[in-house]
Amino acid sequence: MVPKAELHCHLEGAASPDLVRRLAARHSMALPDETFDENGNFAWSDFLHFLKVYDIASSVIRTPEDYRDVTYQYLMDCAAEGAIYVEVMSSPDHAAAVGMSYADHLEGIVAGIEEARSESGIEGRIIVTCVRHLGPERGVEVARQVVAHPHELVTGFGMGGDENTYSPHDFTPAFEIVHAAGLPCTAHAGEVAGAQSVRDALDALPVQRLGHGVRAIEDPDLVRELADREIVLEVCPGSNIATGVFENYSAHPLLALQEAGCRITLNSDDPPYFDTSIGREYDRASTLFGLDDDALRRVTLTAIDGAFADPETKEKLRAKVAA
Repeated sequence: MVPKAELHCHLEGAASPDLVRRLAARHSMALPDETFDENGNFAWSDFLHFLKVYDIASSVIRTPEDYRDVTYQYLMDCAAEGAIYVEVMSSPDHAAAVGMSYADHLEGIVAGIEEARSESGIEGRIIVTCVRHLGPERGVEVARQVVAHPHELVTGFGMGGDENTYSPHDFTPAFEIVHAAGLPCTAHAGEVAGAQSVRDALDALPVQRLGHGVRAIEDPDLVRELADREIVLEVCPGSNIATGVFENYSAHPLLALQEAGCRITLNSDDPPYFDTSIGREYDRASTLFGLDDDALRRVTLTAIDGAFADPETKEKLRAKVAA
């Protein structure tokens, strides 16, 4: 089994339908019937509807214990598929929406990471994210919380949400706060919005990586810039197909970006919503994109190189890949 590493998974979006139902029962919550389809899977029709269902499902994560359960279960599932390192993106905004403090939400995630590491050896880290469509002022508040509550497992800052609201330039102040504190940054760009979204993120934000970034393929000069600047792309093919960014895998630019010299990683994004997992993403890269085991190991090493982890951890992870 090829060792795997993941840099792009939304923690709240990693909770399976079964876990969401169990957490709802824990809190005596009744979820809308339309949250799930007839097979019990999450039901959504387009990207904005997906965000709505995501928010509904995330509302059952209400305590540190809940966050622990979601984190632990996800990391253990990843470890079972051969993952040795995972960065999860947490959303203090979703925690705040149900009355949780930043500290409490962090406490639960840390507990889940530490328990999963103890049982399986998998390493986990936290990328705290702001939500773009909630606006730049809220982004600044999240950034301040990150800086005010440093933790060794919080190793980066990012931004998710609706890419078609606000501009990356509106979030420059938020990113400057965490960047000045020494945390590396990533941001969603070039997913539901086109190549200009990627260029705007590169111009406005101190990013070393980009979430998705695949729409950069629409601008050859931009692709060359990404390659020259060695920006790591957190590519999520299964997500891109599920949300209609690309019609099918044949149309997906993963190989074209890789052949142009871009630094490509494989990721699951919001796995239960898109019928995927980190293991499935590696399997599809093999069967649909033709990457052999050596190529997949190089993808893993690219993820380790681009990981927001300390040098000692990275060396241990590289040794696992080499072994």
